[in-house]
Amino acid sequence: MTGAHLPGDLDGALAARLGYLFKNAYFRLSERMTAALEPYGMNPRELGVLSAIQAGGIEEGGQEWSQMELAGRLGVDRTTMVALIDGLERKGLVERRRSARDRRRNVVLLTAEGERCRREADAARVRVEREFLAPLDEETAAVLTEALRTLFEAHGRVNRPPCTPPPTT
Repeated sequence: MTGAHLPGDLDGALAARLGYLFKNAYFRLSERMTAALEPYGMNPRELGVLSAIQAGGIEEGGQEWSQMELAGRLGVDRTTMVALIDGLERKGLVERRRSARDRRRNVVLLTAEGERCRREADAARVRVEREFLAPLDEETAAVLTEALRTLFEAHGRVNRPPCTPPPTT
């Protein structure tokens, strides 16, 4: 990027800034994802919770997660996670119950409807991601995804609300 722009062209002046580019790409993807998930009665955050519950059951050898364990894995504060699980429970997509392995623990599980809805909504998510990356050739899209994964692994997940500035020292 050369950074060349016309006077008064704010987008041109900022188009070389990584944060500006990330923010705008995120907002555009988020708008599309929200619209795509609306027919399933959920938002991207709720799909993330359902996916985490399902992935735990498969990838962790049938691991059951409590609300607090899910909150920790997803980098969501406890109050927000309780509200998310409450909403998903009202929709009939998850249920809270005693763990079959440890009766002292309460866990969150997908209902049959929750698994069906997660599967269909996840297919919509994949379509949106493919459409969003369509301006890139397949190799470039794969490189971008891998580069973002590398940055995520290097810097970790956000454990604070997205609009809260980092603490200053």
